[in-house]
Amino acid sequence: MAESLEAQIRAFVSRLDHLIRRGQLVRDALVKNSADPAAIVAARAWQEECGVAINQLSGGSKAHWLARSFSEAFLMRSAKGNATEGAAPQEIIQRLLDVLTQAVTALSREGGGPVIIASENVPPRRFEFVHNTELREVLEQAYTDARLAMEKGDYNLAMRTSCGILEAIVTDALEHIGQSELAASAAPAGKIGDWSFDERLAVAEKAGLIRGGCARLPAVARAYRDQADNGSNAIVTERDAKLAGQVLNVIMRDLNPGR
Repeated sequence: MAESLEAQIRAFVSRLDHLIRRGQLVRDALVKNSADPAAIVAARAWQEECGVAINQLSGGSKAHWLARSFSEAFLMRSAKGNATEGAAPQEIIQRLLDVLTQAVTALSREGGGPVIIASENVPPRRFEFVHNTELREVLEQAYTDARLAMEKGDYNLAMRTSCGILEAIVTDALEHIGQSELAASAAPAGKIGDWSFDERLAVAEKAGLIRGGCARLPAVARAYRDQADNGSNAIVTERDAKLAGQVLNVIMRDLNPGR
């Protein structure tokens, strides 16, 4: 195993051990008083940190066994094994502690076991369809950043990042089709870089590059660029951020049908 990977695994094990110790304290506090406001807040913060660590270890893949175990920890099973309502807070914490312990065990095996450390592996290529090769890596990182922001509850950042990616891939597609196609699609005068976000989306739809998925974008998302320029603190809800991410994925499929 490469020394850098060994060092990263040691760092992750230390991080997981710290999370386990904190989780045990939070669990014990909830066992004593499940309605303790301080313990409830601490439990939520701890769960968020666990989610970030598991996401990194699973390479951002929800299909990875660690990611699945993390999600299932929040479910309560019926006698038939079906998922029903959420389990008690202290039980959820104990399940998450078990997941963290499994991760430590996997990391301690030769070669790091089945755990994937995101930064040490090539992520799945979502942006191979982008013509500007220098832009692909930037978009990959931004896509990851948007997902992490969503998980942390930073809906403003998640939405703005998703919209930025959306604008970048649509602009790349428009630049690739050429001036004649743009003119046939009633493109506005001037360079593409001078067009508004809405104008780029509209022309891309008229040119047949994308379908009508952008109609679901909330107004706050369409104005994301103005907010950044004006330093606006517009309220962005979880629904706004989710819709922006969903529209982004739809447009990615439009631009890359074989994906």
